[in-house]
Amino acid sequence: MPAPPPITEPDPSALVCPGDKVGPCTGCQRKTHRYGIGGSPLCQWCMEPVKAGWGPAVRFVSTRP
Repeated sequence: MPAPPPITEPDPSALVCPGDKVGPCTGCQRKTHRYGIGGSPLCQWCMEPVKAGWGPAVRFVSTRP
């Protein structure tokens, strides 16, 4: 995955969801699709190292469009 853009730029998921579903990432405070169906407390850049730490026994399926 390429280096993350500046924190001032939102996660791509925030651009395709309704504004009332957008909130700050709990890791970096970047705007992300946080609430409702498909929401996640972490942006895609903060989620990558978390998923890597889970190992192969855990499967994560994103429901984001």
